[in-house]
Amino acid sequence: MDNHLKIAVSGAAELDVCSKNAAKLAKEVGKEIVRQKCILVTGATTGIPYYAAQGAKEARGISVGFSPAVSRLSHVKAYKLPIDAFDVMVYTGFDYAGRNLLMTRAADGVIVICGRMGTLNEFTIAFEDQKPIGVLEGTGGTADKIRNLTKGPFRGKKKIVYEKDPKKLVKELIRLIKRSYKK
Repeated sequence: MDNHLKIAVSGAAELDVCSKNAAKLAKEVGKEIVRQKCILVTGATTGIPYYAAQGAKEARGISVGFSPAVSRLSHVKAYKLPIDAFDVMVYTGFDYAGRNLLMTRAADGVIVICGRMGTLNEFTIAFEDQKPIGVLEGTGGTADKIRNLTKGPFRGKKKIVYEKDPKKLVKELIRLIKRSYKK
């Protein structure tokens, strides 16, 4: 299994800042990750990550959720988060900020769909780590702000692809990941 790329999907748990079709697009991204023989990684939450996990499940792929909770009981009762769309759950016990770090670092690349502050946190971790990032534009929230945020000064190389089509985005991100592994 280690030869399968792991792609994280980061996005808003609450869809109020997202475009009307963001959930549908997230589900399509999850399916496309599986079609491209990759493993989906998410923050095991509601909203965009959950829809991506549902898409992966519908495509009969593997979905790994990184929970902020310390246990299944805490994940469901205290955090009120779903478990049904995830094949493997990693209970980090590090709340959201710690979970974001572990989840992002466990992935080979990150896709941003819509998003709020937590998504921005996951994006900046991936950006600072110089991980390949795919941004699904036109989905609202953080995703539609990233192009402007990255115009300023930064360290290292910018490894970001922007796309409005889920299939093209996943394909381009995989190409970017593979190219970065050859260096």
